[in-house]
Amino acid sequence: MDWIHTVGLAAGLAWASGIRLYAVLFLAGALARLGYLELPPTLEVLGHPYVLAASGIMAVGEFFADKVPAFDSLWDAAHTFVRIPAGAFLAAAALGQADPVWVAVAAIAGGAIASGAHLTKAGSRALINTSPEPFTNWAASVSEDLIVPAGFLASVAFPLAFLILLAVFLLGAAWLVPRLWHALRGLFARLRSAVS
Repeated sequence: MDWIHTVGLAAGLAWASGIRLYAVLFLAGALARLGYLELPPTLEVLGHPYVLAASGIMAVGEFFADKVPAFDSLWDAAHTFVRIPAGAFLAAAALGQADPVWVAVAAIAGGAIASGAHLTKAGSRALINTSPEPFTNWAASVSEDLIVPAGFLASVAFPLAFLILLAVFLLGAAWLVPRLWHALRGLFARLRSAVS
Protein backbone atom coordinates (compact mmCIF):
# COMPACT_ATOMS: atom_id res chain seq x y z
CA MET A 1 0.00 0.00 0.00
CA ASP A 2 1.53 3.35 -1.01
CA TRP A 3 1.46 6.41 1.23
CA ILE A 4 -1.58 8.09 -0.39
CA HIS A 5 -3.66 4.93 0.11
CA THR A 6 -2.41 4.64 3.69
CA VAL A 7 -3.28 8.28 4.44
CA GLY A 8 -6.65 7.85 2.71
CA LEU A 9 -7.42 4.75 4.79
CA ALA A 10 -6.36 6.47 8.01
CA ALA A 11 -8.41 9.59 7.27
CA GLY A 12 -11.40 7.57 6.07
CA LEU A 13 -11.47 5.46 9.21
CA ALA A 14 -11.14 8.53 11.44
CA TRP A 15 -13.84 10.51 9.62
CA ALA A 16 -16.31 7.63 9.46
CA SER A 17 -15.75 6.71 13.10
CA GLY A 18 -16.85 10.21 14.09
CA ILE A 19 -20.26 9.50 12.54
CA ARG A 20 -20.86 5.73 12.51
CA LEU A 21 -18.02 4.00 14.34
CA TYR A 22 -19.46 0.49 14.47
CA ALA A 23 -20.58 0.54 10.85
CA VAL A 24 -17.10 1.45 9.60
CA LEU A 25 -15.48 -1.17 11.84
CA PHE A 26 -17.82 -3.80 10.42
CA LEU A 27 -17.42 -2.58 6.82
CA ALA A 28 -13.61 -2.51 6.97
CA GLY A 29 -13.49 -5.93 8.63
CA ALA A 30 -15.96 -7.49 6.20
CA LEU A 31 -14.17 -6.09 3.15
CA ALA A 32 -10.85 -7.37 4.49
CA ARG A 33 -12.31 -10.78 5.31
CA LEU A 34 -13.75 -11.07 1.79
CA GLY A 35 -10.42 -10.07 0.24
CA TYR A 36 -11.55 -6.70 -1.16
CA LEU A 37 -9.47 -4.57 1.20
CA GLU A 38 -5.91 -5.06 2.35
CA LEU A 39 -5.59 -3.81 5.90
CA PRO A 40 -2.24 -3.27 7.60
CA PRO A 41 -1.35 -6.01 10.11
CA THR A 42 -2.32 -3.69 12.97
CA LEU A 43 -5.93 -3.62 11.72
CA GLU A 44 -6.31 -7.19 10.45
CA VAL A 45 -8.14 -8.05 13.68
CA LEU A 46 -11.17 -6.19 12.29
CA GLY A 47 -11.76 -9.18 10.00
CA HIS A 48 -11.84 -11.72 12.84
CA PRO A 49 -15.29 -13.38 13.11
CA TYR A 50 -15.74 -12.34 16.77
CA VAL A 51 -14.82 -8.73 16.01
CA LEU A 52 -17.15 -8.77 12.99
CA ALA A 53 -19.95 -10.14 15.16
CA ALA A 54 -19.40 -7.52 17.87
CA SER A 55 -19.12 -4.60 15.45
CA GLY A 56 -22.09 -5.89 13.44
CA ILE A 57 -24.32 -6.14 16.52
CA MET A 58 -23.29 -2.66 17.64
CA ALA A 59 -23.83 -1.28 14.11
CA VAL A 60 -27.39 -2.64 14.10
CA GLY A 61 -27.98 -1.20 17.58
CA GLU A 62 -26.66 2.19 16.50
CA PHE A 63 -28.75 2.06 13.33
CA PHE A 64 -31.95 1.80 15.39
CA ALA A 65 -30.82 4.09 18.22
CA ASP A 66 -30.09 6.80 15.69
CA LYS A 67 -33.67 6.75 14.37
CA VAL A 68 -35.28 7.71 17.71
CA PRO A 69 -35.47 11.49 18.13
CA ALA A 70 -33.90 12.75 21.37
CA PHE A 71 -32.45 9.29 22.17
CA ASP A 72 -30.07 9.78 19.24
CA SER A 73 -28.68 12.89 20.94
CA LEU A 74 -28.15 10.95 24.18
CA TRP A 75 -26.40 8.24 22.16
CA ASP A 76 -24.22 10.88 20.49
CA ALA A 77 -23.37 12.48 23.84
CA ALA A 78 -22.27 9.15 25.30
CA HIS A 79 -20.33 8.28 22.16
CA THR A 80 -18.31 11.49 22.31
CA PHE A 81 -16.05 9.49 24.63
CA VAL A 82 -15.92 6.54 22.22
CA ARG A 83 -15.87 7.86 18.65
CA ILE A 84 -13.10 10.44 19.02
CA PRO A 85 -10.54 8.16 20.74
CA ALA A 86 -11.49 5.37 18.32
CA GLY A 87 -10.85 7.71 15.37
CA ALA A 88 -7.43 8.55 16.78
CA PHE A 89 -6.62 4.88 17.38
CA LEU A 90 -7.80 3.72 13.95
CA ALA A 91 -5.86 6.45 12.13
CA ALA A 92 -2.70 5.51 14.04
CA ALA A 93 -3.23 1.79 13.47
CA ALA A 94 -3.77 2.36 9.74
CA LEU A 95 -0.10 3.36 9.49
CA GLY A 96 0.92 -0.13 10.59
CA GLN A 97 4.54 -0.38 11.67
CA ALA A 98 5.52 3.12 10.52
CA ASP A 99 7.91 5.45 12.32
CA PRO A 100 6.41 6.19 15.78
CA VAL A 101 6.53 9.92 15.02
CA TRP A 102 4.19 9.45 12.04
CA VAL A 103 1.95 7.13 14.05
CA ALA A 104 1.62 9.86 16.70
CA VAL A 105 0.89 12.46 14.02
CA ALA A 106 -1.77 10.14 12.57
CA ALA A 107 -3.34 9.68 16.01
CA ILE A 108 -3.51 13.44 16.58
CA ALA A 109 -4.90 14.12 13.11
CA GLY A 110 -7.30 11.18 13.38
CA GLY A 111 -8.65 12.48 16.68
CA ALA A 112 -9.14 15.92 15.14
CA ILE A 113 -10.91 14.50 12.09
CA ALA A 114 -13.15 12.29 14.22
CA SER A 115 -13.90 15.28 16.49
CA GLY A 116 -14.92 17.43 13.55
CA ALA A 117 -17.17 14.73 12.13
CA HIS A 118 -18.69 13.85 15.49
CA LEU A 119 -19.34 17.43 16.62
CA THR A 120 -20.91 18.32 13.27
CA LYS A 121 -23.15 15.25 13.43
CA ALA A 122 -24.08 15.61 17.10
CA GLY A 123 -24.69 19.36 16.91
CA SER A 124 -26.81 19.23 13.78
CA ARG A 125 -28.82 16.28 15.06
CA ALA A 126 -29.47 18.01 18.41
CA LEU A 127 -30.77 21.04 16.51
CA ILE A 128 -32.89 18.85 14.22
CA ASN A 129 -34.40 17.21 17.31
CA THR A 130 -35.99 20.54 18.27
CA SER A 131 -38.43 20.03 15.40
CA PRO A 132 -41.62 18.27 16.58
CA GLU A 133 -41.87 16.01 13.54
CA PRO A 134 -39.61 12.96 13.21
CA PHE A 135 -39.10 13.05 9.43
CA THR A 136 -36.11 15.42 9.36
CA ASN A 137 -34.43 13.28 12.01
CA TRP A 138 -35.00 10.12 10.00
CA ALA A 139 -33.81 11.80 6.79
CA ALA A 140 -30.61 12.95 8.52
CA SER A 141 -30.06 9.48 9.99
CA VAL A 142 -30.58 7.67 6.69
CA SER A 143 -28.28 10.11 4.89
CA GLU A 144 -25.58 9.34 7.49
CA ASP A 145 -26.22 5.60 6.98
CA LEU A 146 -25.50 6.10 3.27
CA ILE A 147 -22.69 8.67 3.37
CA VAL A 148 -20.45 6.76 5.79
CA PRO A 149 -20.01 3.63 3.64
CA ALA A 150 -19.76 5.77 0.49
CA GLY A 151 -17.14 8.02 2.08
CA PHE A 152 -15.16 5.14 3.49
CA LEU A 153 -15.18 3.28 0.16
CA ALA A 154 -14.07 6.49 -1.57
CA SER A 155 -11.21 6.84 0.92
CA VAL A 156 -10.01 3.39 -0.12
CA ALA A 157 -10.69 3.53 -3.88
CA PHE A 158 -10.03 7.23 -4.55
CA PRO A 159 -7.92 8.45 -1.64
CA LEU A 160 -6.78 11.75 -3.18
CA ALA A 161 -10.33 12.77 -4.11
CA PHE A 162 -11.53 11.74 -0.66
CA LEU A 163 -8.80 13.79 1.06
CA ILE A 164 -9.76 16.88 -0.96
CA LEU A 165 -13.43 16.41 -0.05
CA LEU A 166 -12.45 15.78 3.57
CA ALA A 167 -10.54 19.08 3.65
CA VAL A 168 -13.67 20.86 2.36
CA PHE A 169 -15.79 19.04 4.97
CA LEU A 170 -13.43 20.01 7.80
CA LEU A 171 -13.41 23.66 6.71
CA GLY A 172 -17.21 23.57 6.63
CA ALA A 173 -17.28 21.91 10.04
CA ALA A 174 -14.95 24.56 11.48
CA TRP A 175 -17.41 27.20 10.26
CA LEU A 176 -20.59 25.31 11.23
CA VAL A 177 -19.85 23.80 14.66
CA PRO A 178 -19.57 27.11 16.55
CA ARG A 179 -22.86 28.25 15.00
CA LEU A 180 -24.58 25.00 15.93
CA TRP A 181 -23.46 25.26 19.54
CA HIS A 182 -24.46 28.94 19.68
CA ALA A 183 -27.93 28.04 18.37
CA LEU A 184 -28.24 25.22 20.90
CA ARG A 185 -27.18 27.48 23.78
CA GLY A 186 -29.82 30.00 22.69
CA LEU A 187 -32.43 27.26 22.56
CA PHE A 188 -31.56 26.03 26.05
CA ALA A 189 -31.66 29.61 27.38
CA ARG A 190 -35.15 30.09 25.90
CA LEU A 191 -36.29 26.79 27.40
CA ARG A 192 -34.95 27.79 30.83
CA SER A 193 -36.71 31.16 30.71
CA ALA A 194 -39.97 29.52 29.57
CA VAL A 195 -39.84 27.05 32.46
CA SER A 196 -39.02 29.70 35.11
